[in-house]
Parts: sequence; C-alpha cells; structure tokens
Amino acid sequence: MEQEQRPGRRALLGAAVVGAGAVALGPAATARAEGAGRGGGAGRLPNPLIVAHRGASGYRPEHTFGSYQLALDMGADVIEQDLVPTKDGHLVCRHENDITQTTDVADHAEFADRKATKTVDGVELNGWFTEDFTLAELRTLRAKERIPKERQRNTLYDGRWEVPLFADVLRWADKEGRRRGRPVWLHIETKHPTYFRELGLELEKPLAKLLRKHGRHRKDAPNFLQSFEPSSIQRLKKLVDAPGVVLLDALDSQPWDFVEAGDPRTVKDLVTPKGLKWIAGFAQGIGPVVDLVIPKKEDGSLGEPTTLVRDAHREGLVLHPYTMRNENTFLPTEFRRGDDPNAYGDAFGAFRAYFKTGIDGIFTDNCDTGLLAAEEFRS
Repeated sequence: MEQEQRPGRRALLGAAVVGAGAVALGPAATARAEGAGRGGGAGRLPNPLIVAHRGASGYRPEHTFGSYQLALDMGADVIEQDLVPTKDGHLVCRHENDITQTTDVADHAEFADRKATKTVDGVELNGWFTEDFTLAELRTLRAKERIPKERQRNTLYDGRWEVPLFADVLRWADKEGRRRGRPVWLHIETKHPTYFRELGLELEKPLAKLLRKHGRHRKDAPNFLQSFEPSSIQRLKKLVDAPGVVLLDALDSQPWDFVEAGDPRTVKDLVTPKGLKWIAGFAQGIGPVVDLVIPKKEDGSLGEPTTLVRDAHREGLVLHPYTMRNENTFLPTEFRRGDDPNAYGDAFGAFRAYFKTGIDGIFTDNCDTGLLAAEEFRS
C-alpha cells in the first residue's frame, strides 16, 4: 500500500526525485532548498527527513549551541528552535518560558525574588520565567539537562552553555552554511504566542524581522515556521513567505488561541478532511503527535494507522510528526527491550513503523539513529 501511495503523493506535492530518496519539495508542499539562505550552494531535503528535536537533545542539554552543533555534525536534515521572549523583547531558545528545570536559575540568589506562580495556557506553574528577565540577566544563567533521571549522561554537560539568543542561532546557521556550502535548515516554533501577545511581547513581528535580516523570509528559505496556535502561522503568513506548519496535540486538546477566541474546535476537528483543508489555506504542513498517525492500544503498543497521512497529502500538506526517542520509556511497548526504562529499545523498529505510513519526516531527540533508520528505509 505504501508503494502505491508514494507516486501520487509526490506528484501532488510537486516533488522532484533527486538521487537516493532525496527530494526537492515543490511549492504546493514546502520550500525548495536550492539557493536558499546565506549558506550558499544548493540544498535538498530527503524524504523522510530527520528533524533534530531541540538539537541533539538525546546527548546534550536541549536548546544549547552544544546540542545544535552536535545535531548538525551528525547530519540532521533540519534543526529545531523553540522561541520565547525576554522582558526586553529579545527572542531566546527555550522549550518553555518556565526555565526552572532547564537552567541554574534556582542557584542564583540575586534572582530568588523573581520566582512566581503564573498560569500559562490554562496551566498553573511555579518557577522562574523568561519574560521576567532582561537578556543581560538571562545571559548570566547556564543551561542544564531537563530530564536528568532519564538522561544521566547529559548532566555531564550542565553549565557548559548559556541560553541561546535566536539572533545568534541565525548567525551560527549562516556561518555553518557558508562553511559547508549548503543551507542549514531550521524548524522554528513560536511558543505560547497568545499568552505573550497579552503581555505586550508579540513573537511574530520580531521573528519576521530577524528572518528578513538573514534572508530567511522567502518561500524558498531553508526553514519551517511552526506553532501549536494556528493564528500564529496566519500572522506570520502576512509577514513572510516562509512555509508554515501547524502543530497538533492529542485529539481532545484545543489550540490555546481557539480557547481564547471561543472557537469550539478541537484537534479532532482539525484532522478531518475539512479541518485539513482549512489548514492548507494558510500553511504548508502539519506536525502531529505520533499518536495521531498511529494510535496506541491500551497496552501501549501500536494500533492501525489512521488516514491522516493520506488525507493531509491530499490537501498538499507535508507531515513532520513528533517525537521519536531511543529510550524504552518513550517507545511503543513492542519495541522496548529489557526492564530498564532508561535503556535503549528497538528504536529502529519504531522508526520503520512510522516511516511506512508515508510521513515526510519526523522529529527525534536521537538524530543519528533517525538518520540511519531513514537511510535504511529509503534504500
């Protein structure tokens, strides 16, 4: 069935096959890499592609230059950044604005009074938040491993890197692109955009300004722009031409901008043919949680694939699901090996199962594993 779907889907996307499984994606789907950005040279994205989730976060603390550089050196096709603002409006790379678990802020006595309780997208949190720090203050902090119990080896690198300024990431990508003779592709997410807009810290305009400065605003730019809030992608579409991706969580969840606007639709509505058609009106792709592609049974093993891949491709949308990890605790039960939840399981088998559905790429904390799995699948 997979082999029968691919030619039709590639024709729909306008994809041109170049070499062993590599594709230059056409305008109906996403940006063509050729000549994009300041990295110089032609770049092509393979199918399926591998997105380094927060960098090589399976081996280094996430969203650090150590994580980004390792992912690039490993050969990741695209590297992800999550953006949150500082008090003075700078965009920095953190998965959340709550930096309690990802920095050493708790060890800084001078910031003890910054600890606060806030409600972010309906969830009450107690800790330290980027919007309460200037960039200069944030630069005094050091990054650390977010889940040290699961990734004890990553703690070796605690304190080695600061929180990255997104402008510095763009300069790094430009430099690495020139050095390698090909663009460095990025997957850039706006985090909690409605929440920050209400604080007077809009994400979209500063992001668009930076993208324009670095020549990454065009439809053939070597980056994707993503958000769990569709309205953020709609706002970005008015500012830049770079391809947008709508992220999708569990079926019963609601994008927070829908909650704020009183829109009753849930993700379950958005993954219907009607919902996907609506998304295709302003975005070029979707980033569904992997369970929307293959639901899990009650025992945690994989069930039968849904029609999401077929339905999304019919609307010209690419799919970059999230997130694959090597550790047993994150894998479907049939791919776990041994009794240690933090030991590696059969990640290759899990990658293979997801690739067989026809997805166009996948986010993973372990991009080296993903790259080997993708190469094996394409061959």
